[in-house]
Amino acid sequence: MPHCIAEHSSNIDVNSLLPAIYHGALESGLFASDGSDIKVRSLAYDSYTTGGKRASFIHVAIKVLSGQTGEQKSNLSNLVLQKIEALGLKNLSVTVEVIDMDRLCYAKQIL
Repeated sequence: MPHCIAEHSSNIDVNSLLPAIYHGALESGLFASDGSDIKVRSLAYDSYTTGGKRASFIHVAIKVLSGQTGEQKSNLSNLVLQKIEALGLKNLSVTVEVIDMDRLCYAKQIL
């Protein structure tokens, strides 16, 4: 845990975006100290509008198992946002949300 899913316009360099998200999650201190449980992936979009215009964007959804406090989740989203801001990208919208996954309903098996 967590699953960090970045949706973004196709002009975003994922080679810098994905490590930024990973390091923000790692610095939160909520996950394994070696980062081995942090999963980051992206979905690039060629077709999109923002406010009726074609404008670049990044939206990161961070799915975590339920049980974190509001303060912990706020800290996580802010750390990821700061890491993305540090990339120096211009003229785009960046949003980050943290989504609770119900522990009782989550299933995982490594095959």
